[in-house]
Amino acid sequence: MAEPIFENILRVRDYECDTQGHVNNANYQHYFEVTRHDFLEKVGLNFYQLHLKGIDAVVSRVEIRYKVPLIGMDQFRCTVTSIEKSGVKYIFHQEIIRLSDNAICAKAKIEVVNLVNGKLSNPDLFDKAFKDYL
Repeated sequence: MAEPIFENILRVRDYECDTQGHVNNANYQHYFEVTRHDFLEKVGLNFYQLHLKGIDAVVSRVEIRYKVPLIGMDQFRCTVTSIEKSGVKYIFHQEIIRLSDNAICAKAKIEVVNLVNGKLSNPDLFDKAFKDYL
């Protein structure tokens, strides 16, 4: 497995689990999102400050493959393994790996586009921020 370009260490909170004791599937998307936002901070971009300037990075497509369920209080790594660019889309490849046994719990391919003042755009600041990762 290649070294991720960014990772967060997170813990499952009890309220994120369903009646079977597994993390509800919608929470995986939350984990992926918070990790992407933290990655933006690492490369010098603040999601909220960009919004105040009229620049919004919005998810246009999500594909998640669920492999092994996380359960209450599991600790895990949520990663950005790679980023691709296709036209005006940035495609984030992400994984969630349980720390106790290094099991891959979920893999995601998340497409993000940028709106500048509400119009689909390709702001150069993202290309500059991601240059070492594309």
